[in-house]
Amino acid sequence: MDPAAIATLVQELFVADGPVDRPVRIASLVAFQGDHRTLTERDLPRIASALAEELSEEITGEIAEETADQATRPALTDALARTLHSLGTVDLDDLRAVRLGHEAFARHLAIAAPDADEELNPADAHTHASLREAVCAHILRFLTTRSPFVAAAEDAAFEERYAQDIIAAHDHLTIYGIDLTHSPDSWPLDAAYLSLETETDGSGPSAPAEQALAGRTRVLLWGVAGSGKTTLVQRLAVSVARGDLPAPLEGLRGRVPFVLPVRRFRRDGFPEPDAFLSAVRYPHAAAQPPGWAERVLSRGRGLLLVDGVDEAPEDERERLREALRELPTRYPGNVWLVTSRPSAVRENWLASERFTELKLSPLSREGVTAFIRRWHAAARQDITDPVDLDRLSGYEETLLDAVRITRDLGRLATNPLMCGLLCALHRDRRGYLPRGRKALYDAALSMLLERRDRERAMLPPDGIDLPQEPKIQLLQKLAHRMLVNGRSEMDRATALETLGRYIPAIPHAARQGGPEEIYRHLLNRTGLLREPTPGSVDFVHRTFQDYLSARAVVERHDFDFLIDHAHLDDWEEVIRMSVALARPDECAYLLEGLLAARKDARPVHARHRKLLAAACLEHATELDPEVRSRVHRYTRDLVRPTSLEGARALGWIGPIVLEMLPDPSGVSDEEAHRLAVTATSIADDRAIDYLVRLRDRASWAVRAQLAGAWRRYDTDRYAEEIIAHLDERELDFPVSDPEELRALRRLGGRPCVQIAGAFTPEQLAEGLVAERLTELWLAYDLGADLDLGWLAVFPRLEILRLSHRNAEVTGVPEGVQVIVAGA
Repeated sequence: MDPAAIATLVQELFVADGPVDRPVRIASLVAFQGDHRTLTERDLPRIASALAEELSEEITGEIAEETADQATRPALTDALARTLHSLGTVDLDDLRAVRLGHEAFARHLAIAAPDADEELNPADAHTHASLREAVCAHILRFLTTRSPFVAAAEDAAFEERYAQDIIAAHDHLTIYGIDLTHSPDSWPLDAAYLSLETETDGSGPSAPAEQALAGRTRVLLWGVAGSGKTTLVQRLAVSVARGDLPAPLEGLRGRVPFVLPVRRFRRDGFPEPDAFLSAVRYPHAAAQPPGWAERVLSRGRGLLLVDGVDEAPEDERERLREALRELPTRYPGNVWLVTSRPSAVRENWLASERFTELKLSPLSREGVTAFIRRWHAAARQDITDPVDLDRLSGYEETLLDAVRITRDLGRLATNPLMCGLLCALHRDRRGYLPRGRKALYDAALSMLLERRDRERAMLPPDGIDLPQEPKIQLLQKLAHRMLVNGRSEMDRATALETLGRYIPAIPHAARQGGPEEIYRHLLNRTGLLREPTPGSVDFVHRTFQDYLSARAVVERHDFDFLIDHAHLDDWEEVIRMSVALARPDECAYLLEGLLAARKDARPVHARHRKLLAAACLEHATELDPEVRSRVHRYTRDLVRPTSLEGARALGWIGPIVLEMLPDPSGVSDEEAHRLAVTATSIADDRAIDYLVRLRDRASWAVRAQLAGAWRRYDTDRYAEEIIAHLDERELDFPVSDPEELRALRRLGGRPCVQIAGAFTPEQLAEGLVAERLTELWLAYDLGADLDLGWLAVFPRLEILRLSHRNAEVTGVPEGVQVIVAGA
């Protein structure tokens, strides 16, 4: 099929001129009648034959294989010619025809040409109907593109409906564990959403994502599993669709959001614009006006949210990258946000296409507190019993204390997913929390799969009553199938086929139903599966899929299988969790396999395997000391980074890397800076012990790196052990929250302070040491019409930096130089 050839044939059916500023009767546009005809009726069989030949491939999938040959038979082309002739008699204008859609328009033509099928047998009549619908689809595309009036009217109507569908699809979040008997399993996005923090290169203070995205048109956003990438995509899509945007993102108003989860793309790669909606299985994709997405992008009105590059198989990512290079160039003026796990793409993956690379920060202490409070606020919405409300408030306060005091819990509570699990388990277990990742996930599975229904004395609503272990076994099979196929989503038919293969071996399941019944039970009662679109299924979060995949691999003793795939980034979490689940001898075998030289391994893959072995150490409950020592020995040189890119990449290993970093006392300032970047990328207070050995460096780069990492650690300890010792010269000291402001005041203040959080003028006037302050940097959006008269309390202030342009700045004290970003 040649789309250009079809477009030329369709265009030949209509006159070139005619009104384009109002609806026009189709009969007045046909080229084979009227005063401006360019065709005769004898030309219609020729055009019908050519269209049938071009369209035969398009309709082959709907009818028998021999259709491609049958479609060009004289009887069929004559019938199609009579259908085309009815265009001159149908009582429709172009706008109404386009609004009907190609199927209804085809029925109108069938009524207008009742004799078209009279000489056809039933099989040929079916073929003709398929040809008629296909031709009508291309005619409506032509009518839309020829008339700006039709296109604008149809686009506006469709975009209104599309915006409502985007809101309905994405304006909610699942908050794990809040699955009360009479409450929903998801909550309004506005109530549950927590503003996420981003950083550019690991240095300097982090900033709210909305602020970091402001003014940028191309962003590659990195974030670990559970860090909130998809939640941010949902938030942006809903905010734009609703027209309710925070001040920093006002520039997105009026744009059309396209939510494009990469896992939905088939193996034919990134779709063309007019296939965006069908590729992601938007239920009303067929209703979009012909060429609508193309027009949106051509006019620079799109917001393209490409979510989860890491969920594309590794061998397909290069094609994805080429599309992300080509499409922004072909359609300038649109806004692109691409998300990925950090390990899936290298640094500067899209830098040549002017994509800014941002990274979602681990939740700060304030972020963890805010998340816990929002989670409990959401849980209160459907509780009416005062006793239960008091009990929940007590759980909230004890959990806040626990994550502040207990190091293991603090290390787990680094992203929204883990915080959600901790909240749910803490409430479910009446204040008791498991320690460590394996215990956390085992407890979460117990809570979701069995305890909640049992402890509430719920009768099985579907008549199926499966114990926990059979449910885990079946879920593992689905997770393992996705892992092997390199997917995080599968067709419903594939899920049923997988269950059908294993149900006979699980008596509890086999006695209660077939694949369909068991599938519906797992979907509705486990809280782990969902159907994101009709006909597909995935896990509510990729981390659950990874954990269940790891359980399946360990049970199968398939460690060679893991080792063979250890160079693939989407297997990293599975391998880490497998180490947590395996027995000591199995852990040793797996780690030795990661260290072993492989003849077919590329150097980058060998390095990746060794670093992965190091990352796995903290998950091994019991391990031969000799094996642990060998891992340290093999990886010690690898954790001496030679570039900033390499230094930042080491952060994914986790706290264990702190044990392997070299002594920084005798290294150059350049290497010391790289070591500081690595250590400050690990949000664990154990990093402070290493950073102490860098605090006396004169290098501005090292000092700035240490100052910018303050909010990742315990405020008072970091202030006393790091901030207090940094040389003040030419260094901005960042302050993000009231605790840091108070700590800096206790240290006597600093001459140059960067305010990276939202404070009131009263808080700053009281918290900053007036007699020391000479330079103030307000690194957040202050809003419009800003009166800065309160700065008069700082007599030595010489320079004021503003990171955001404001409508009007007044009241600046005389003698203070104002520098505005971008001015």
